[in-house]
Amino acid sequence: MRPTLALAIALLLFSGSGIAQAAGPAQLAETAGFLLGNAHRCGVSTERVGHAGKVIHDLIGAASDDRTEEEAADRRFVEVFMASAYPDRAASLVAPCDAVIAQFERLEQHHRRSGMN
Repeated sequence: MRPTLALAIALLLFSGSGIAQAAGPAQLAETAGFLLGNAHRCGVSTERVGHAGKVIHDLIGAASDDRTEEEAADRRFVEVFMASAYPDRAASLVAPCDAVIAQFERLEQHHRRSGMN
């Protein structure tokens, strides 16, 4: 699978309106971990990535039915974040930074407009 296709699939999942209602906590964790991990890899400041991570954590909590489900989603977020932020040198699915940064900025704009800042 080409990196652009992998990014497009992940961003399509993430860009749905009302993501907290549409996505379960595990899907939200995986998609957000992918975007935020790649944003970190691409040089987005730690402060911006950390703020987005807190918002995502709050959304995971809201989407979870119980604490066990929330904790599992949080662990999955960390796993995907780490794999995206620090990919193996042999990894072939590394998202292009220009697309990652554009989607990260889109996420920040959405948070500002919805009052989630």
